Amino acid sequence: MINPELGRSFGNNVEVDGIRTYYLRAGSGPAVLLIHGASPGACSLVNWALNLEPLAALGFSVIAFDQPGFGYSENPVDPSLEFRVTHARAFIDRLNLERFHVIGNSQGAYVAARIALEDPRTGKLILVSSGTLAPRGSQEALALSTEHAEKLRAYTPSLEHCRALTEGTLFRKDLVTDDLVRLRYEMSIGKNLEAQSERRKAPPPRPIADQLPGLKAKTLILWGKDDRGAALERGLALFRQIPGAEFHAFDRCAHWVQWDQASRFHRIVADFLTG
Repeated sequence: MINPELGRSFGNNVEVDGIRTYYLRAGSGPAVLLIHGASPGACSLVNWALNLEPLAALGFSVIAFDQPGFGYSENPVDPSLEFRVTHARAFIDRLNLERFHVIGNSQGAYVAARIALEDPRTGKLILVSSGTLAPRGSQEALALSTEHAEKLRAYTPSLEHCRALTEGTLFRKDLVTDDLVRLRYEMSIGKNLEAQSERRKAPPPRPIADQLPGLKAKTLILWGKDDRGAALERGLALFRQIPGAEFHAFDRCAHWVQWDQASRFHRIVADFLTG
């Protein structure tokens, strides 16, 4: 686990559209861009801590960046998700990526899908547990999503609250270590807390459900059966919207598939990207 003190020196910074943007990079080979979600404390160091080095060891150049208003990246003037899509594409341009695969988790999957729809440099697309992108589903699924959203909105930073939040994110309680809780808490305070407050005032993301059947990128969808915010039925509904997609569901797995099922995640992702 990378702690917050080491994080600043461990990663890299690049200016993207006037915003200092923090990112991690490891390995060599085909480029794989990792895009984190938007819950309190989300960032590259938190969401992808278990995945960067293992995926690099499997033969990829793995890049995980902090979106504006998250982690160590500066806060944007525009807090909208639309701006984060624009920034992600500008980040890709800034790193001169001629061809890349993209993996998005939670709200980051919406950003990843937009990139795949709009940028012909995209290779393959992997979507992980995205309530933002998936159809609303049944009344039961909608109630689960609403309850989850209310818990996120009610979050106020403290180690106790961050532990409870993380226990809701993961199925495996042994993964909810003091180090993870401390790191996520540190990433949920200060400027990031200010950015979170501003995001609540921003307009909702532009719907793209009608565009998904036209996705040209080969797509893999990964979902946890025990996700406490985005019900499995919604993942299956998303799968049905994308012709030629593959779907993999995990038992004993919640919202962060890349944590709860890290070993399987790495093997499945590597097989999909190289197959």
